[in-house]
Amino acid sequence: MRTDTALATQKAPQQQNVTAAKLLKAAGELMIERNSIDISLSELAKKSGVNAALVKYHFGNKDGLLLALLTRDSQSEIANLDYLMRQPISPTEKLKLHIAGIIKAYHRFPYLNRLIHRLLYESNEKAAKEVSHVFARPVFEFQRRLLEEGVEAGEFRKVDPMLFYISLIGACDHLFHGRTAMSPALGLGGVTDDVRRRYVAHMTELICGGILRAPAVKSGKTSKYK
Repeated sequence: MRTDTALATQKAPQQQNVTAAKLLKAAGELMIERNSIDISLSELAKKSGVNAALVKYHFGNKDGLLLALLTRDSQSEIANLDYLMRQPISPTEKLKLHIAGIIKAYHRFPYLNRLIHRLLYESNEKAAKEVSHVFARPVFEFQRRLLEEGVEAGEFRKVDPMLFYISLIGACDHLFHGRTAMSPALGLGGVTDDVRRRYVAHMTELICGGILRAPAVKSGKTSKYK
């Protein structure tokens, strides 16, 4: 029986068999339905139609399953970051697309941050390192490079990349997770696609308003960025 979490993580994204894919799909759906990552193996077995014992076979343990789910969900998003960085567009346009992309990812997978926190702080050291490798570090490095590119182009003021990461990721998590807690008090509904689009516009205006350098006006003409 396989018990190594790292091996489970490598196997899951390759989707080597239908059973593992069914378990991951069911886990994600349950987390969205419950607005919680605390799902039991028995619930997972009922949802997927797969024997709960096969979780251990395919993923080692429950943490291995959670790590494989995070890897599956983050793969396309990380690939999109690499693609975006290579595009021949301005840092400002890249920033706007990145904000929209991150919010879209959290709209699809609203449990992402809770999954990351669980694996970082309540799992073993191997799992924590893998979380950094598959999600946190690639996103942070993309943002760091983008911020540097924007400063060099004269479009951005200098911003601490760690604080930027915390601000954007935290804002996404608060909308898609914290909204549930706020709903009774504020009369808020679910996060619909319309809400997502409005939030993209709001966060883009908010972040760009704090980062972009205003063009200086000289002799009635707009000069290059300061």
